[in-house]
Amino acid sequence: MNEPTRIPIHHEASLVPKVASELNNLIQIISGTHSVLENIWEGTEVSEKYLAILRVSVGRAQQIMAQVVAQAGGANGRVGPSPEVEKVSAPVLPAPPPPPKHTILVVDDEQMVLSLLRDVLTEGGYEPVCVQSGFECLNLLRRNPTGYDLVLLDLAMPFMDGEQTFEQLRRISGTAKVVLTTGFCEKERLERMISGGLSGYLGKPFRNEELLLMVASIIERAEKKPSNSFNEEIASGAMTHA
Repeated sequence: MNEPTRIPIHHEASLVPKVASELNNLIQIISGTHSVLENIWEGTEVSEKYLAILRVSVGRAQQIMAQVVAQAGGANGRVGPSPEVEKVSAPVLPAPPPPPKHTILVVDDEQMVLSLLRDVLTEGGYEPVCVQSGFECLNLLRRNPTGYDLVLLDLAMPFMDGEQTFEQLRRISGTAKVVLTTGFCEKERLERMISGGLSGYLGKPFRNEELLLMVASIIERAEKKPSNSFNEEIASGAMTHA
């Protein structure tokens, strides 16, 4: 620790208020930082940052305290912090980084539907990636099979419909979470997709709240239990039928 700065005796009267003020400011920093650290998980990058600030502040406070005590008449003098210290709130901290967004691959041949789903998912805190065909969907998945937390897949699409896309998708990724969106689906087709690992089914038209509820439910269950099945979604009440 550095030696305390020595103050000439003839300057004592003018410097004591300044020294006391600086000490008071340092105590405020220490008090506020200590309160913050109590609520920060030990060992994180943020806690280490404020621990460093606290250590420097404590060292400087000790230096200033030694000066004030000496100028107040030695160790027997009583020097205390200003009552204002107790009124000081914790310092303003930088906002923590936001949690990573979940990426949703949206597949629908209707541009208006894509625009609507993009807006709803974005407002819900997700990162939507929108394509208009099964071919584009499969191409993206081949490039990055684990890059999407969920696939919203329309059934009625030209050239390659939702079921055909789903079959090809399963060859690329056996664990991708897929929700089928359609106005109507024959029971046999739906059962085939269920047996293939379909994660959910939304009947059009559906409300925005229903979409966000299902997306959140499937992603949450996938994070807790990767082996989550379509039947578990039905049991949880997350399914919405036409």
